[in-house]
Amino acid sequence: METTSHAPPLEPLAYGTADEPVDARHLLEERYASRDRSAASLTLYYRLKPVIPRAVQLAMRRAVARRLRRRHDGGDAFPRWPAEPALVEAREAHLRDRLARSGADRVPFINPWPDGHRFAYVLTHDVEGPSGLDNAERVLEVERRHGMVSSWNIVAEDYAIDQRVVESIRSAGGEIGLHGISHDGRLFEDRASFERQLPKIREYLRAWGAEGFRSPATHRNAAWMPELGCAYDSSFPDTDPFEPQPGGCCEILPYFLGDLVELPITLVQDHTLFEILREPDLRLWRDKAAWIAHHGGLVTVLVHPDYVLSADRLRRYDELLAYLRSLEGGWHALPRDVAHWWRRRAELEARLTAGESLDAAALAAAGATTAWAHVGEHGLEIDVDGASPGPR
Repeated sequence: METTSHAPPLEPLAYGTADEPVDARHLLEERYASRDRSAASLTLYYRLKPVIPRAVQLAMRRAVARRLRRRHDGGDAFPRWPAEPALVEAREAHLRDRLARSGADRVPFINPWPDGHRFAYVLTHDVEGPSGLDNAERVLEVERRHGMVSSWNIVAEDYAIDQRVVESIRSAGGEIGLHGISHDGRLFEDRASFERQLPKIREYLRAWGAEGFRSPATHRNAAWMPELGCAYDSSFPDTDPFEPQPGGCCEILPYFLGDLVELPITLVQDHTLFEILREPDLRLWRDKAAWIAHHGGLVTVLVHPDYVLSADRLRRYDELLAYLRSLEGGWHALPRDVAHWWRRRAELEARLTAGESLDAAALAAAGATTAWAHVGEHGLEIDVDGASPGPR
């Protein structure tokens, strides 16, 4: 679809409308959550965890999850789960407002994804212990069958790291990220604990050539994350009531915390899906991935190699990859590539904000394309110039 001379100019893809602004940062940084209460709960959880048998831990978490799920099924919780649409709806309201103000049939914006792709998806693994590293080759083999690559987040000092496994991951086209110094839940316990670990975190990032970080157990503090020294972080779920630190950023697109690119975890974790919720199939994964793809977001998969030890779990992972590949218009990339792209896209939007007019040639030079919002028979619809029919 080509632009015409009377088409409205490109504008940044923003939140809210003139009449109903939305405080995106309030959601993106989880300002709605009580950080002090959350920190105290996490401290208690990790103090008690070593003395509670694993079976008892699982039984307790399953009981809590059943109660939380009933609240969400009744619509009596925020963020909603398994999808919180607040920021998706705000973006769509902004585009509707632009359409109304312009009087045009369609309005353009920079497509969220490069080369005409309609959504993106990344595969990530958090390695909890030696069994996860030992299982790496079996997981990599599943990904090879689909022509896919992944990021592996490794804890620096909790277990011996076999460099042959690390090289195997890199040889398969994957990347290595840092999953904290120790998986003990203390990184965000208080400011002193955070500052004590920062030098080591930055040292390991440099030594490993790692660009990404994921906090152990996805503990997080939006105000502190930009100090980590990494190019991107992926510790914020879009919505997850079941983790020791519940909540979420309510976002299915990357966003910035200061200069740090945040890649939200947008699919329920494998351990939560199968061990806590005891789901019998992939319905929650498939439905959420389809919803994200429809809204042009980022599908971030988090699967622990420590928990996909059986043939059945590997088969389910294989089914997920096949499903992601079947969705039209997906861009499969490593997390670091998504972060690099998001910086390039942000630079283009900054030029628009500064008043520069960007034509198709300027967008193409950055790997970007134009998306067009219009109202169709099913509501707001998005067309993308040079739309890709499948994964790259």
